[in-house]
Amino acid sequence: MTVGKDVSMLFPHVVNCMQTEDLELKKLVYLYLINYAKTQPDLAIMAVNTFVKDSQEPNPLIRALAVRTMGCIRVDKITEYLCDPLQRCLKDDDPYVRKTAAVCVAKLFDINPELVEDRGFLDMLRDMLSDANPMVVANALAALQEIQEISGKEVLQITSHTLFKLLAALNECTEWGQVFILDSLINYQVQDSKDAEKIVERVLPRLQHVNSAVVLSAAKVVLRMMEEVRNDELIKVWTRKMAPPLVTLLSAEPEVQYVALRNINLIVQRWPQILAHEVKVFFCKYNDPIYVKMEKLEIMIKLASEKNIDQVLLEFKEYAQEIDVDFVRKAVRAIGRCAVSLEKAAQRCISVLLELIQTKVNYVVQEAVIVIKDIFRRYPNQYESIIAQLCENLESLDEPEAKASMIWIIGEYAERIDNADELLETFLETFPEETSMVQLQLLTATVKLFLKKPTDSVQRMIQLVLSCATNETDNPDLRDRAYVYWRLLSTDPEAAKDVVLTSKPVISDDAATLEPGLLKILMEQISTLASVYQKPADTFVSRQRLAVQTVDNVGALDAVELAASSAPVSDNGVSAAVPAAAPVAAAAPAVDLLGDDLLGDSSTAAAPAQPPASAAGLDDLLGGLSVSAAAAAPAPAPPPAAADPFDMFGAAPSPVATAAAASLPVLLSGEKGKGLTVSGKLRRSNGRIVYQLSIANASAGAVDGFMLQVNNNSFGLAPADQVVAVGSLAPGTSNTAQVVMTYNPAKHGQGSVSTRLQVAMRTNQLGVFYWDDTIPMSALLEEHGTIDGQTFLNTWRTLPQEVTQRLDTTISDIEAAKAKLQASNIFVLAHRPVPGTGQDALYATGRVFQAGQVLLELRLVRGTPGVDVAFKSERQDLADAVIGAVRSSLS
Repeated sequence: MTVGKDVSMLFPHVVNCMQTEDLELKKLVYLYLINYAKTQPDLAIMAVNTFVKDSQEPNPLIRALAVRTMGCIRVDKITEYLCDPLQRCLKDDDPYVRKTAAVCVAKLFDINPELVEDRGFLDMLRDMLSDANPMVVANALAALQEIQEISGKEVLQITSHTLFKLLAALNECTEWGQVFILDSLINYQVQDSKDAEKIVERVLPRLQHVNSAVVLSAAKVVLRMMEEVRNDELIKVWTRKMAPPLVTLLSAEPEVQYVALRNINLIVQRWPQILAHEVKVFFCKYNDPIYVKMEKLEIMIKLASEKNIDQVLLEFKEYAQEIDVDFVRKAVRAIGRCAVSLEKAAQRCISVLLELIQTKVNYVVQEAVIVIKDIFRRYPNQYESIIAQLCENLESLDEPEAKASMIWIIGEYAERIDNADELLETFLETFPEETSMVQLQLLTATVKLFLKKPTDSVQRMIQLVLSCATNETDNPDLRDRAYVYWRLLSTDPEAAKDVVLTSKPVISDDAATLEPGLLKILMEQISTLASVYQKPADTFVSRQRLAVQTVDNVGALDAVELAASSAPVSDNGVSAAVPAAAPVAAAAPAVDLLGDDLLGDSSTAAAPAQPPASAAGLDDLLGGLSVSAAAAAPAPAPPPAAADPFDMFGAAPSPVATAAAASLPVLLSGEKGKGLTVSGKLRRSNGRIVYQLSIANASAGAVDGFMLQVNNNSFGLAPADQVVAVGSLAPGTSNTAQVVMTYNPAKHGQGSVSTRLQVAMRTNQLGVFYWDDTIPMSALLEEHGTIDGQTFLNTWRTLPQEVTQRLDTTISDIEAAKAKLQASNIFVLAHRPVPGTGQDALYATGRVFQAGQVLLELRLVRGTPGVDVAFKSERQDLADAVIGAVRSSLS
C-alpha cells in the first residue's frame, strides 16, 4: 500500500484484524482503513463497532486513535456513528484524547457541517478554550479557526476573558500551538493602548524562539499592535527589540532565508525604521543562491538612505561585475532606482553608472542606458552632460528596451545633440524588423526631432517613418499613433508641439511597492504563503475549489476560481443582462390557433413578398449569422492616394480607410493584460459551440503556455481542451484559435439562468487574467432542435402560463422572417392568419444546449411595427434570453 500497490481486495481480511490487542498492529490496520474506506464504503461499516468499542478502551492512546481514524475516514455512512464517541472524547479525562477529539470536530465539520452544529460540538470547542491543558487549548483554537475558514461564519470570538486564557497557554504549549494562538491574536480588537501593551509584553519573548514560524507569527502580532499604539517612544522600544530576531532568521538555510526575506520585504515597506541600521546584514554573500540575492537587493533598495548610500552603491558596483547576468542586471537597475528615490544621491549613482559603462560589457551598458533614461525623467534638465558618453555606445545596443531608452533620450534632447538626425537614422534602417516598443519610440522621437529641427533631411526621415508606420505594419497601436501625428502635423504644427513636446510628469520609484490597502492585508498574513507570494490568500486558496474534480494535465490553471459576485459588463461592451422588454400591446381577440391542424395549409393567401429589412451590425455580434436575405452593401472604396502620399501638410489619409474589417469584440484590453489583448466570442461551428479567440501580444517579450478555464455557468460550458493552440507569440504578433466548448457537469451552476460567463486565461510569462463574457443564445440553439407539430401542440397545452413580450420590430416578408429565424436555429413549424384581427401567427421551436425545448408563438401585422412573442418551456427563466435571440434574428 505504501509503495503504490493496490491491496484493496484484502479489505475484509484486514478488518477482521481490528480486534487485536497489539497496539502497533492496530495502528497499521487503522492506517489501511483510512486509505481504502472511500473505495469500500459498505465494508467500512463493518469496522464501526470496533471503533466505538476502542473509543471506550482504558488505554487513552487507543481511545484517541479510534476517534482520529473515524474522523479521517471521509465516508458519510460512518459519520453518524462518530458523534457519540466524539462527544465522550471531548469530555475525556485524558488531555491527549481531548486534544485529538478537538481536531476531529474540524474534520467532521468539513464532511457534515449541519451535524456538528446540531450536536453542539462548536459550543464544546469554545468551552475547551478554557481547558487547563495548553495543548487542548491550542488544538481547540486551531479547530475553531479551521471551521471559521470553511464556513465563512464567525464561530470564534476572542473576548478579553478568552484572551487571558490564550496568553496563559502561550508559554506552555508546543511551537505549533504557539503559532495557532499568535495567529488568532491578530483578530482581537484591542480596547485601548494599554490593552495592546499587555499583549505585546506577553508576545515579545516569543521573538527569541528557535522556530522561525513562531518568530514571524510573534512579529506579526507586535506589528499589528503597533498600529493601535500612539506612543512614539514605546514604538521605538518595540522596533529595537524586533530587529535582532529578524536578522537572526538570515543565518538559517537558504529556503528559510528566502521566506524570511519575503516577509521582511513587507515589514520594511510599512516600518522601515525597524531595520534602518541593519542594511549590512543584507549584503549578498558569494555562496547565496540567486533567489536569496534578488530578495536581498530589493530590501537594500528600500533601506537605502543618504546615510548609507555610499556603502550600498559600493556593494551594487561589486554585484554589477559578477558573472550571473540576471543578478548583474538587477544590480544595475538597483543603482538607478536608488538615484530616482534619493535626490541628493543621484549624482553619485550616475557616477557609478558611468564607470560601469566604461567596462564596455554589453549587458551592463544596456541596463545602464535603461536606468539613465529613468533618471532623466526623474530629474529633467540636470544631467544631460552625460549624453555624449551614452551616444558612444550605440553600436552595443541590441536589446529592445535599451534601444527604446536610447531613442527616447535622443528624441527628448534632440536640440542639444548636434547629430541627432544621424543617430536616429541608424535606427531607422531596421525599422520594419524592430519590435513594437522600438518602433513606437522611433516614431515619437522622429516627430520630436522634426518639431525641434525642421530641416529637409528630418522631413524626409519623418515621411519615411510615417509611411512605414501606416502602410507596412500590422500593429494597430503603431498605426494609430502614426495617424494621430500625421493629422496633427498636417493641420496644426503648433498644436503638435503642445501635445508632443509638453512637459512630462516626474516619475518615482514604486516598482516594488505595494498599494497601501494590499500592504495592510498582507501585514496581517505575515508568516503565511500570502506573504511569500505577496498576494492575499483568497486569490490562490479557496475551500470550494478543493472539492472540484479537475483535468490532470492542466496543473495550476485548474486552481483558478473566479469570484461569483456580480460584475459590470465585459470589456467588449456587451452587457450580461438582457434588455428589458417593451410593454406588451393590448391583447388580440382570443382565437384558438392551436387546433389539430397546426401544420395544415393556411386558408388565407400570404401577402406579396416585400424587400427584407437590413440588419446593420448584427453579423459581428451574433457570430456571423446571416440575419438578412439581402447582401450588405460593400463599404465605399478609399479615395486614391495623392501623388505624394507623404505630403506633410496636405490632407492626411484617414485611418478608417486602411483599418481592417471589424474584429472580434475585445475581452481583455492591452492595459489590463500587461500588453496582451484578447478578443473573441462564442459561436456555433459545425454543430459545436466554439470560443473564437484572437490574441495579440504587444508586451516586451514572447508569451506562450496559453490555457483557458471558465467558472461554473448556467449551461455547464467548459473547454474540451484547456490548451489554447496559438503557440508562442513574439512581441508585436498575433494569432487566432478556436476552443471547442463541451458540457461538463462539474461546471453546471445552480439557480436561475444567466448568460454570464466568467473566464480565466493563464500564460507562462504574464500570469493569469480574468474577464467576463456573455453567452449568446445563438451559440446555444442547436441545429437539430425541431419537433413535429403534434408534439408541439401537446407540449404547449401541458406547459404553464406563457411569458409574453413585445418586440419593436417590423416584418413585411413572412418568408424572409422564417429564413432569418431558421438561420438562428429557431424553426418555424406553422404559419396561419388570426381570424378577424389582420394578424399573422408563427409557431416556432428550438432546443437550447443542456436546457431543453422551447416553444414560441409570434403574432404580427405585416408592415406594422410590433411583434408579440409568447414563450413556453419547462425552463421559464430562459424566456428573456430566447426572446432576445428572436429580436436579434429579426432585426
